[in-house]
Amino acid sequence: MDSFDFDTVVVGAGAVGLAIAATLAERGQSVLVIEAGARPGEVTTARNSEVVHAGLYYPTDSLKHRFCVEGRRLLYAFMDRTGVDYRKCGKLVVATDAAEEARLAEIHALGRANGVEGLRLLSRAECAAREPDVAATAALWSPETGIFDAHGYLLRLIAVLEDRGGMVVLRTPFVSAELSGDGFRIATGGADPATLRARRLVNAAGFWAPALAAAIEGLPARSVPRQWLAKGSYFRLTGRAPFSHLIYPVPVDGGLGVHATLDLGGAVRFGPDVDWLPEGTMPDEIDYCVDPARARAFEEAIRRYWPGLPDGRLEPDYSGVRTKLKGPGAGFFDFDIQTEARHGVPGLVNLFGIESPGLTSSLAIGAAVADALTA
Repeated sequence: MDSFDFDTVVVGAGAVGLAIAATLAERGQSVLVIEAGARPGEVTTARNSEVVHAGLYYPTDSLKHRFCVEGRRLLYAFMDRTGVDYRKCGKLVVATDAAEEARLAEIHALGRANGVEGLRLLSRAECAAREPDVAATAALWSPETGIFDAHGYLLRLIAVLEDRGGMVVLRTPFVSAELSGDGFRIATGGADPATLRARRLVNAAGFWAPALAAAIEGLPARSVPRQWLAKGSYFRLTGRAPFSHLIYPVPVDGGLGVHATLDLGGAVRFGPDVDWLPEGTMPDEIDYCVDPARARAFEEAIRRYWPGLPDGRLEPDYSGVRTKLKGPGAGFFDFDIQTEARHGVPGLVNLFGIESPGLTSSLAIGAAVADALTA
């Protein structure tokens, strides 16, 4: 009989990888998470808007729809149970002309079909009553949208994992994996290279997931998708915050438009915009600096719904990058979660294209992957 060091090795200590690991550990599995970086969640999870999404925008019955709605409910319950700080502040999706009002009605209908609770279309006057500084001809109210402490969430996931005997090992990059008996022999790098044996392997490596998958012996090359990267920059507002809710325009290609989000301290940031990086850009080539010259385009977008934005109130904040499975103008793509049924390799799960709403969806994704591996 084969001897294994762990039931499951998870590659990637972002929100999704940790949610998968914690869920598996809660089901009695021995779990090791390996992470190339020096801190958990330091790439994608640390560069997001910390919004709990309600599930408005995604085609009904897509993975993004189902995991966002289920994940949002699981996330609020988890935060209540573990003490992660959050605020269910709600958001307004605002229209500024007749064409956008028609799109708003479509989003409302889609959100209701998706089972999102409490959605309501608001008139100009009703929107102004909630947010006097917002100029909108109509709005969609989403009371289930919120903001939360994403770093605190990661720490609680790690606590759940470690309480059940699991471990997170940092500065330990994945090198390769090969099939060995009814499991995997996994090579890791870093200062202390090692070889591990595991029954199951989960690739939750975010940007690096396609490259990692290509280093797994026996995985068909056709199972590794192409990847595009889209950078989104944020600017922070200096001075008084004018909003008490999140303010979103109608969506744009590649994202949800330059929206206004709050943090738990009450500060306002705007973003992200969408800047498609050249095809073939590697994750380690990404420049996360925010170009101050982008402020002009931000001001123009923001003044469509907040015409009172004073000059000179935006300062560069930070940026993040989304991994996408379709390029500019190609439309919707779903999460790609590949199990043995897709690629034919027992005990292997690859996760590709886990962009927004991946953070909100993380616990639902964790449950789905655990179901696939423990069925």
